[in-house]
Amino acid sequence: MLSQAFMRNALLAGTFIALACGVSGWFVVLRGQVFAGDALSHVAFPAALAAAAAGVDQRAGLFVATVAVGALIGILGRAGRPQRGTLPGAGAAGEEAAIGIVFTLILGVGLFFLTRLSMSAAGGSGIRAAHTLFGSIFGLAEGEAWLAAGLGVATLALTATIARPLLFASVSPELAAARGVPTRLLAVAFLALVGLVAAEATQAVGALLLLGLLTGPAAAAHRITAAPVAGIALAGALAVAAMWLGLVLAYLLPWLPPSTAVVVLAAGTYYGSLLLGRAGGRPHR
Repeated sequence: MLSQAFMRNALLAGTFIALACGVSGWFVVLRGQVFAGDALSHVAFPAALAAAAAGVDQRAGLFVATVAVGALIGILGRAGRPQRGTLPGAGAAGEEAAIGIVFTLILGVGLFFLTRLSMSAAGGSGIRAAHTLFGSIFGLAEGEAWLAAGLGVATLALTATIARPLLFASVSPELAAARGVPTRLLAVAFLALVGLVAAEATQAVGALLLLGLLTGPAAAAHRITAAPVAGIALAGALAVAAMWLGLVLAYLLPWLPPSTAVVVLAAGTYYGSLLLGRAGGRPHR
């Protein structure tokens, strides 16, 4: 199996993509921003269509769009936060409204570029769009795999840089702000970082399925342990395990798409944590 170049490339890229998804996903679940992650996963498709329509590298459009939209969601979400004295829960409602507005804008832009592509004679645009939707990790060349791995390492380093203040701001935002933590800037930076992770994961499992890899192992880790360091490490380990096992299954079963195998296993980690919690007598959360 490892004698095949495409398999080595897939394992190289997939390992660091999965690590980035697990680690950042832990904070996504902690902060209750799964809806934002879902919105960012849908940015990938219109971004790829826009890049194809403009005749530029699809990956360039993918990364620029997801990072920019992530930052935009963070800015609009913070701007929509109510002032003191408003009803409890209004802040979350304002952030969800901002995400919904961006989501609708994304779908409209995607429809525009889909129409443009269908009217053009750009060859292979349909194949590129399918790869964006469902992933093409077995099709990565060596250079693309090393680039994906490098971006994964960079994402992990950026997450580690802001992890401590981000954890503080996520658990106790008002106290963090009182202590001088730039909570607004952290919120925007984190969602921009999640956009980068979403663009990375699109190469592995596709835009339609990346939410499973981003949140499945992370949610399982939250159920298994409440310790932040242990939870982050466990989320990363579960995501990598799902990636490795999924790629091996897809190699052994040629009819099974790798993205399907990886995401089913990633989602399975969460349901496994439910069973583990029930067996250990832990209350359902």
